[in-house]
Amino acid sequence: MSPLPKVAIVILNWNGQKYLEQFLPFVLSTHYANMEVIVADNGSADNSVNFLQKNYPGIRIICFKENYGFAKGYNEALKLVKSDYYVLLNSDVEVQPNWLGPMVDLLESNSKIAACQPKVLSYKNKKMFEYAGAAGGWLDKYGYPFAKGRIFDICEEDKGQYDQSEPIFWASGASLFIRSSVFHEVKGFDEYFFAHQEEIDMCWRIQLAGYKIYSCPAAVVYHVGGGTLPRGNSLKTYLNFRNNRIMLSKNLPYSKKIWIVPARNFLDALSAWKGLLSGDGGYFVAIIRSHLSYTKWWFFYQHKSVFPVTKKGNLSGYSKKNMIWQHFIKKRKHFDEIMDETK
Repeated sequence: MSPLPKVAIVILNWNGQKYLEQFLPFVLSTHYANMEVIVADNGSADNSVNFLQKNYPGIRIICFKENYGFAKGYNEALKLVKSDYYVLLNSDVEVQPNWLGPMVDLLESNSKIAACQPKVLSYKNKKMFEYAGAAGGWLDKYGYPFAKGRIFDICEEDKGQYDQSEPIFWASGASLFIRSSVFHEVKGFDEYFFAHQEEIDMCWRIQLAGYKIYSCPAAVVYHVGGGTLPRGNSLKTYLNFRNNRIMLSKNLPYSKKIWIVPARNFLDALSAWKGLLSGDGGYFVAIIRSHLSYTKWWFFYQHKSVFPVTKKGNLSGYSKKNMIWQHFIKKRKHFDEIMDETK
């Protein structure tokens, strides 16, 4: 009988002592014989490191002197971790005892599956899907991320409607299970992103390299969400809009890029003006800043980004539909009612 693959659960922490106190015991109660729990601290100013050293002396701690953000923080931490699989787990996630087994089994069953995510439900209402990934991430033709169980800000109730394990476009960074070899093969996260949508970009590059991303709803976690930057935060808006356009520019073939990127300019402008006219000046300014920053990246900083190793793979979880039209014009709120025609 072959030994169990090693799984390293790596929690990136930034001033999250309250979440470590609350959720680390659940992680340590995981029923899996060959795992290691590691906390990578991103220059926290709270008492996180002292708390871990005092209460969990057996946990390995990787300390950085500054906040590297999600992307560089994980890249630097995972250079120091040897394991068959990594789990990139947010500090504000409650896991169930048997959550790891189904994901290990899934990836062990097919070497072309590079990564997966569990079903992500809301910690505050455990019958509802959670914003960050729900039952598996998708992408529309203009680069707008959505998920099975979540269209824009509308989250569905979990009624078992997405309990089939199947290919998706992206796996949530809140609880990302990935082959260590593939993470390093595609050069990890794009550090220029700092935070937000870096997992979507990496999953896109993974698929272009010939691998698949899957949902694994047999594994379930509960995510608080918004622990660092809540939705509606201007910095989060800025990063999401900037990083999304960089992602499109890096990963789309030229034949699509020449019309999709200009179309996104128009759609982003509409969104910005809608925010301003509704009284949200911060939202308007954040989008304008994101476009200026994208332009600066295009002319001066592309060399700092991670581009696809190849572009030969076929994409799963990619919809040719326009989610703006489907959701805001046709008033469709659920994944199934939008996607039934194309699934």
